[in-house]
Amino acid sequence: MEKEIQWLLKEKYNGKPNRKFNKDVERLEAGEPLGYVIGFTEFLGCKIDLSKKPLIPRPDTEFWVGQVLKEVRVGKALDIFSGSGCIGVSLLKHAPNLLCDFADKDKKAVEQIKINCKLNKLNKKKYKVIQSDIFKNISGKYDFIFANPPYVAIKRKDKVQKSVLEYEPKIALFAGNDGLLCINKFLSQAKKHLNPNGKIFMEFSSEQKKPIEQMIKKYGYSSGMFCKDQYGKWRWVSIT
Repeated sequence: MEKEIQWLLKEKYNGKPNRKFNKDVERLEAGEPLGYVIGFTEFLGCKIDLSKKPLIPRPDTEFWVGQVLKEVRVGKALDIFSGSGCIGVSLLKHAPNLLCDFADKDKKAVEQIKINCKLNKLNKKKYKVIQSDIFKNISGKYDFIFANPPYVAIKRKDKVQKSVLEYEPKIALFAGNDGLLCINKFLSQAKKHLNPNGKIFMEFSSEQKKPIEQMIKKYGYSSGMFCKDQYGKWRWVSIT
């Protein structure tokens, strides 16, 4: 807690405590996530505003997106289940020859994405923000689709941090008893939104690797390359 308080003091108050700082310390002590108290977080060198209370970007997501950025330089991308927009924002920031659409079904998330695009001074001609339940309002095709869907299994709810359960949006966390509800819907539709030689990059929970392998075969994809995060856990897959 002391480390978080010092970070709050430095990032939000420039090292000068006042009455508002004391109130924010109370929020931290009550269990509210640091990102919400500060109001933003960093993601691959981009400032991500959290004022609409989206899912807070995780270090493991930052890790795999950073890995993928090495090969995604030119083309059109879709950041689906976008939340804060952190993935798409970082793509546009680091790959200036890329175009990117953002999609999320939550109206607050759509507002948050627009805030973060503006905050990071992205070229308005290079992105579009779409309110869509998975692919419902999406008609285009893409060279790259980035997906960080809700994948926490309801049966594993007791393993989720209390602060996450109390403060972060459940719509961005839970997806059925096994956590595969959104992943299944997504993979059943994504192929028809890929250009020839297009790729999907998708995050998941490590225990879901086998059923996702089965879905990749079921829905007629060519291959799936599974990769581990910085903690040695299966975390993302590249699908063609």
